Amino acid sequence: MRYLITGTAGFIGFHLAKRLLDEGHFVVGFDGMTQYYDTKLKEKRHEILARSNGFKAVVAQLEDKDALDKAAELAEPDVIVHLAAQAGVRYSLENPRSYVDSNLVGSFNIIELARQIQPKHLLLASTSSVYGANEKIPFAESDKADEQMTIYAATKKSMELMAHSYAHLFKVPTTAFRFFTVYGPWGRPDMALFKFVDAIRNDRPIDIYGEGKMSRDFTYIDDLVEGIVRLMAVPPCEENRVVSDGVTDTLSAHAPFRVVNIGGGQPVELMRFVETIEEAMGKPAIRNMLPMQKGDVPRTFASPDLLVALTKFKPEIDLDYGVRRFAEWYKEFYS
Repeated sequence: MRYLITGTAGFIGFHLAKRLLDEGHFVVGFDGMTQYYDTKLKEKRHEILARSNGFKAVVAQLEDKDALDKAAELAEPDVIVHLAAQAGVRYSLENPRSYVDSNLVGSFNIIELARQIQPKHLLLASTSSVYGANEKIPFAESDKADEQMTIYAATKKSMELMAHSYAHLFKVPTTAFRFFTVYGPWGRPDMALFKFVDAIRNDRPIDIYGEGKMSRDFTYIDDLVEGIVRLMAVPPCEENRVVSDGVTDTLSAHAPFRVVNIGGGQPVELMRFVETIEEAMGKPAIRNMLPMQKGDVPRTFASPDLLVALTKFKPEIDLDYGVRRFAEWYKEFYS
């Protein structure tokens, strides 16, 4: 099959593109190579993908509609997967405009592109952050999610709303999947795992927010990619509607549109996370305990029931294995 994937120089897009290329598919990767973090890491990811004859890269910003059109002409995609975004909860406090430009304007351009070329399936990366102030756990896709705590989360929820309206008006089958704290080799330097490993290796203190009294539903990158690949094969339509006791399908009554969590439903306490990293690094961290930051939520906790009903799959790779794999990659890459 033929794919257009945005964000292929990023953490998740790189792993998804590599999986599809290894399976013999054709992938056009679109990425802006922004300065949000070290572009050398992004360039290395694209360099690895370019070893496959089935990969072509287009480097441009999501706001550049002409470049997106050219990428679509090159790809002639059966499936579009939109992963590119301005990421990071905390950075959204410093530079909110970048989130509007990328996650609203850029995502609109992708949704409009899908209207024009009518792929078999459009898949959009959303986030567990859209659940915001929701206190009901685990987080189910049918829960009310109208109280986002950061501009990052608000732009992602807004993307979902735009996509639903376009699916209703133009009938492009569209799935928005919500990620839960993805981690693994080639991860982003702004993420906690990367920061903690780097600090421990270089004998610097790590900042532990919320006095460590938080928990996250971690998802290893291989599990996330497996979930995306399986969802590709289940476009939202009446024949794929889930009718199962205890599972609420989010398939819209008005559009070929669905929202799905990709998470295992096994939250881990932050201090357990820190201890796992210490074990992988073979030495203790210097811990700097701090209060909760603006925009942080005390927990994330996915309900995986809809994902399982649709794909017969649930993320299950354990934290010990995943953290160890990341530490091994980090030591090799930065040796």
